[in-house]
Amino acid sequence: MSQTNNFVFKGLKIITWIIFVGLCIEAGSLIVNFIFSLYNPDFVQNLYQKLDLSEMYERSTWAFFSVYSFILTISILKAFLFYLVIILVTKINLSKPFNHAVSKQISKISYYTLAIGLLSYLGQRTAKNLQHHGYNIDTLHQFWADSHAFILMAAVIYIIATIFSKGVEYQEELEETV
Repeated sequence: MSQTNNFVFKGLKIITWIIFVGLCIEAGSLIVNFIFSLYNPDFVQNLYQKLDLSEMYERSTWAFFSVYSFILTISILKAFLFYLVIILVTKINLSKPFNHAVSKQISKISYYTLAIGLLSYLGQRTAKNLQHHGYNIDTLHQFWADSHAFILMAAVIYIIATIFSKGVEYQEELEETV
């Protein structure tokens, strides 16, 4: 592997760690927001992203819990997705990348990406349904605006996982014949 590729790969590892830490902070902040919104709704305006759904909570606890469960699940899954990516970039041997561990890890990443995309889409549809019933959902769009991108990305990653799986099979056949 050339020096430039090695440098780029190390840079990508660092960026992956930074994104992971940021997503963990976001997920933790949303959990704190959720707890504060249940016990002290007046303080929510001072918390992370000022996600104040107290009006929704007063009108319908079902709507509040369904929307917040989508938000929390999506943010936790995004953090876990980047945890899986960190495991991948630390386990992969670029001189011999085709092995079962890498293939399985890429498959897991595609499944979690698809789950994030589908949950984001369901959350978006649920929020639009609540908007038709008079709920204010202006602050919620940021949590599932990229649902289609995650679904498309899951398809691309699944194709890559399939290619890696075939690469592992061919490499094992080659090693058996030699």
